[in-house]
Amino acid sequence: MIRGNKVVRLILIFTLIMGVTSLVVMLAGMMKERNSSYITIVPEEMELVQLEAPKDGDPIAIVETTIGEFRFVLYPEYSPNTVKNFTELAEQGYYDNTYVFHSESGVYSAAGAPNKDGSAKDNTHELVERELHQNLWPFKGAVMAMNTTIKQSFTEKIIGGGTYYNGSRFMLVNTVSFDDAFKEELKAYSESQELAEAFIEKGGVPNFSQQMTVIGQTYSGIDVVEKLASLETNNVGNYKFPAEDVMINSVKISTYSSEDDSSKRN
Repeated sequence: MIRGNKVVRLILIFTLIMGVTSLVVMLAGMMKERNSSYITIVPEEMELVQLEAPKDGDPIAIVETTIGEFRFVLYPEYSPNTVKNFTELAEQGYYDNTYVFHSESGVYSAAGAPNKDGSAKDNTHELVERELHQNLWPFKGAVMAMNTTIKQSFTEKIIGGGTYYNGSRFMLVNTVSFDDAFKEELKAYSESQELAEAFIEKGGVPNFSQQMTVIGQTYSGIDVVEKLASLETNNVGNYKFPAEDVMINSVKISTYSSEDDSSKRN
């Protein structure tokens, strides 16, 4: 009888230890995911600037590709260092004849790599600290600098967080499919109903929210962004390379003019 009680006690202790361990692992996982992915959002102070039309004098990028041109307004007020990095590279001609090196099933594409395998020339422009802002989101047409690396302390490796960096290559966001179930889920879990409705109306990739630095929003040539996300590809490693080379011919930094835009549309 005494031996039986000891066995029961050991089982109870083991069960308790396993329960506590599981709880700690679950909480650590939740904390790690949140620390690694999010910033504090204050819905009443949020301004969804990407829904606004560009204004005269706003900085823009004009991107000429082998399948057409698209233009996007830049946001140096929210992502100053990343926009500066992109602008300097563009003005140096870095993006001339670079590759669109990934096309993801109509969802997004990745571009700006001087090498066909998607790699950069060196790390000179690849360690710009990630800049997240509650006013910028991965709506359809968003342009985001791709993350390159992360520096973490021992504690941050356990509970998440750390310093994330992005670089020269950029992602062009198209959209995922928004069926009724996904729309309801988005409304239920979004930081604000206004944000949820914006995603539903405009399209985009909500799962990318506050993951990468948004540097701009496409206002002209969205059809090119759609095509770049839907290229025929060959799957090699982490990337889905276009079956036929698609190139960025040039990136020109300029300022928005409503007159120029009007004449271009006519």
